[in-house]
Amino acid sequence: MTNEARALGALLQRKDVDNHDEVLRACNASLKQSKKDSHTLHAKVVALLKLDRYEDALHVLENGEEALKHEARLERSYALYKTGQLAEAERIAKGIDDDRGARHVEAQALYRLEDFERSAILYRELSETHAPIDNEENDIRINCGATDAHLEWARKGHLVLKKKPGRDDLEAFELAYNAACASIARGELAQGEILLRRSQDLCNALDDLTEAEKVAELLPIRVQQLYVLIRLGKSEDAVKLASQIMPQDISDGSTVQVAEVNCIAASGEIKNPYLHHRIINAVTPLPKTDKLFTIQSDQIDQDRLVLDLLISKFGSVVKSTTKTLTENLPPTASSHLNSLSVLNAAAHAQCQLGKIGIKHMLPLLEKRPLDVGLAMVVVQLYILTNNHGSAATVLESLLKHLENSTSANDQDVRFAPGLIATVVSLYTLQGRRKQIKTELAKAATYWRHKSKPPRSLLQAAGLTLVESSKPDDQAYARDIFSILHKEDPGSKIATAGYVAAHAFSSTPVDEEADTLTPVSRLIADIHISALEDAGVLQPKLGLDAAQAATRKRALDEKPKPAKKRLRKSRLPKDYDASKAPDPERWLPLKERSSYRPKGKKGRQKVATLTQGGVEKAGEAAAGSSGKGGSEGVIKGAAGGGGGGKAKNKKKSKK
Repeated sequence: MTNEARALGALLQRKDVDNHDEVLRACNASLKQSKKDSHTLHAKVVALLKLDRYEDALHVLENGEEALKHEARLERSYALYKTGQLAEAERIAKGIDDDRGARHVEAQALYRLEDFERSAILYRELSETHAPIDNEENDIRINCGATDAHLEWARKGHLVLKKKPGRDDLEAFELAYNAACASIARGELAQGEILLRRSQDLCNALDDLTEAEKVAELLPIRVQQLYVLIRLGKSEDAVKLASQIMPQDISDGSTVQVAEVNCIAASGEIKNPYLHHRIINAVTPLPKTDKLFTIQSDQIDQDRLVLDLLISKFGSVVKSTTKTLTENLPPTASSHLNSLSVLNAAAHAQCQLGKIGIKHMLPLLEKRPLDVGLAMVVVQLYILTNNHGSAATVLESLLKHLENSTSANDQDVRFAPGLIATVVSLYTLQGRRKQIKTELAKAATYWRHKSKPPRSLLQAAGLTLVESSKPDDQAYARDIFSILHKEDPGSKIATAGYVAAHAFSSTPVDEEADTLTPVSRLIADIHISALEDAGVLQPKLGLDAAQAATRKRALDEKPKPAKKRLRKSRLPKDYDASKAPDPERWLPLKERSSYRPKGKKGRQKVATLTQGGVEKAGEAAAGSSGKGGSEGVIKGAAGGGGGGKAKNKKKSKK
């Protein structure tokens, strides 16, 4: 053994090795004597990882022999994870058995790969076993909270075991922050705001962080607070907080992008979309190790497209959205793809609403009959024009196309809870109770045989069917509420529906009925006599009201006389009834006796060109003596039709 190897061995035998630079120098010195020593290379890889030189550590491992790669599998998977090669890191870590560190790397790689379900399972398994390292238990709790929050964002909240934050979530600012994110994802914005304030206070109270470190930790919390204030409609507080956030002070590129978008949203009305468009598109590309999650990147992409629409870049929006929609053909239940379809339709219609927008979108709907987002836009435009019948027709056509499809994915879209809720809402506006019951029953039939049926849809179907007097509907309601009550016995809605559905059956439900609130307590504050005295208004809704409005009048009712139309007076302004009207008022102006042309030339022309006039007495006598004519003979004026020489003379200038 060489002196360098002995020095390295002595250095590694220490209990606490804090100087990793010294270890790295000793490894390099030892490798000069033996370049392929796997133990020395392994020690060098660990030292490089401790110094955050992940690329160098991965380079050493990739250039080493297979024995080194097998010996340092954990270090290799960690280096791959830190350099953004998540899938390979997860694969290698998964192949390491009975290694707690490998489970940590695998869980974290799955988290960044957005496989939150498997990541949550691994973290729960780690939390159930003893943590041999200090602070490992706290780190596991933090990671579990982050995973649960992302499950809520991914609409997989049924996999989250902890729905309400506990006392332990208020002990560390990271735990409070993750609990706040989970509350926000569930729509509990007020609770999320409180937890974010708690997280901020805990971070400010830490003594082991420098002021710079506190600022770095507080900025993401404030960015999330800004989002909550915008969602709560607290515009003034949002604008004030946005002015305190400086994106250039944030080290994480992904957080910078989120902060810029939230600051733009906090400004309220966009007065200068060109400025915001330049800001949101001037971001630097993110490295592989700092990528946005899909829910964040999708929202930012949509914000960019909205700004493109605001600056009238309709062609650009059509081109980009069409490319994405072509790669992911409809139908789909993805909110992001359907939002892109909405933006695509808005670009085709150039953001026109009303009948003009519908005119542009109907040809698109004929080409893409399975496009859920496009159909929803057309339905919304019809509703804005108060044309509920056409809106229902468009939606029914979409459902018919989906129902005729043989694809399992298309059937999932056909009976998606959001789509069913839209149809039921339209039918409710039209008073079509029979269609509501039919649609909910079909949806419940489809989902009840699935492994994870949507509870809200089954509850709505059960409540509608339990009101029916038909035995078949009552039996179907009993089946639905039996399933819901079995899955969640503590649900008040499921228990009440179960009791109501079995009211006319032989099944005893006394035990379930005893868990509900007594009727006497429910009606304790209701004064029946006061209601009877005041009268209870029961307006007709939906189709009944529409029929009442269009009902023919009775025979004994007399029609109201039509209002006479008053025409405007055509009399001239200077009309005087005492004066006799001019008898020549119907003749053209030039044929009236009072007509006097303007100018000398005009008068001469009239004098020489008047034909059909009556001669004066003197002229008649002269004519009769010279030509034997009789008095009163009508004749043409002399030279009346000839073209004299005077026409060719030019008028001299004076």
